[in-house]
Amino acid sequence: MAWSSHLSLFAMASARFSALFSSRQWILGYDAMLMFVKDIAMDVRDHCQQMIQSSHSENNDFNEKRDPQLVFNMLDAMLKDTLDRLKTMREAISMPEIVLSKISTTVDCLEYEGVIRDLCSEGKLDAALWIRSKLMAKGYIPDVVTHNHLVNGFCKAGHLEKADCLIREMLAQGPYPNCVTFNTFIKGYCLKGDVEKAFSLFSSMAEHSIRPNRITCNILLHALCKKGLMEDGRKLLEEILDDKCEKKPVDVITSTILMDSCFKNGDTTEALHHWMRMLQEGTRIDVVAYNVFIHGFCLSHDVKFAFSCFGQMLRSGILPDLCTYNTFISYFCKIGRFDKAWNILSFMLAMRVTPDWITRKMIFQGLCLNGDVVKAKKILYWMLENSIVPEPHIWNVIIHGYGKCGEVDAALRIKDQMVAFGITPDIYTYNTIMYALVKDGKVDAALCIKDQMVASAVTP
Repeated sequence: MAWSSHLSLFAMASARFSALFSSRQWILGYDAMLMFVKDIAMDVRDHCQQMIQSSHSENNDFNEKRDPQLVFNMLDAMLKDTLDRLKTMREAISMPEIVLSKISTTVDCLEYEGVIRDLCSEGKLDAALWIRSKLMAKGYIPDVVTHNHLVNGFCKAGHLEKADCLIREMLAQGPYPNCVTFNTFIKGYCLKGDVEKAFSLFSSMAEHSIRPNRITCNILLHALCKKGLMEDGRKLLEEILDDKCEKKPVDVITSTILMDSCFKNGDTTEALHHWMRMLQEGTRIDVVAYNVFIHGFCLSHDVKFAFSCFGQMLRSGILPDLCTYNTFISYFCKIGRFDKAWNILSFMLAMRVTPDWITRKMIFQGLCLNGDVVKAKKILYWMLENSIVPEPHIWNVIIHGYGKCGEVDAALRIKDQMVAFGITPDIYTYNTIMYALVKDGKVDAALCIKDQMVASAVTP
């Protein structure tokens, strides 16, 4: 097939691709999106042409009949990528298009506010913004709760600039932002690690006559404590909370944050002070506070006190969650008491709490650290027989366990089984095997594994 024929094929495919998505049955009046789709189709054609011309110029003696499959491979890759992107777009705009057909005949805008909130919860922010613009074009401004959903969606997605633009619009044309709006935005910057910007937003609240609350305080306090600035956090508490607030029972979230920071700084006495203060003032202690307390005493190796707290937790009618059990399992695995860890796991299963990948990883690591790789392999096989295919790091733990014991052949067999079950080996898999081979004096075999790694597109 001649190169000109290949180019015609690209042009034809691009044209059909564009025509497919220009159908009014797919989109009703969504002209901007239609133009975007057409642009993508044109990009496919132009990019493929450039690749072909580049390939042709680098191979002057290229025979036109030599490798036509190259062209089809390029076309297939480009179209597959574009189809994936369009599938995502189509899912994102399907609901707004239904709403568009209704919005021209209905004035029940409260229903559309609910749609916007649902779309934000599903991460379909562009679609939510589009409905908002349609509502505003009809003279209806969605309420502050709906806008807060949008701000929260942008912050969760890491689009803080978009959240900032939206809040500026709210300040200019309504609805006026409230404390929840700023709390959400401040938390977004705290999660990003930009505490300075978070405090800048906090300062701007007064300029807009918005009073911070305990939630504002807890967000900033947590961010400061994560950076080891606990004393700054205490001062913040005094500044934000007035006398009226101080007379209320101690806030469980505030106390939990301070308690966690104390444990991490090794100040068990101060952490215990916060705990006792909550008990004395009748604060309703939740499972998170119990988990922080238990984890803190496990960190300080006072597991008896941690178990005492565990018993108090049960007597209070608060059921331990996955985090509670993982804390104990982690502790016992680290000190080599796998029998205790296994007992905790058994109790956890009896309480109908399902282990997660962290639980499984700790169990496998505990077995391998104790040299019981055979038992780890038996559990792995049991999981596979029950159609539970573990995550890559579980396989890596077992491979590392065999490598550490000098059983390189067994490690390689586990790696082959890993591939057979559809799990792609990662850099840790290859590094573990290569290290074991080099340690065993099999340098050539290690180099072969390195070649396999490069061939599998895993970067050393």
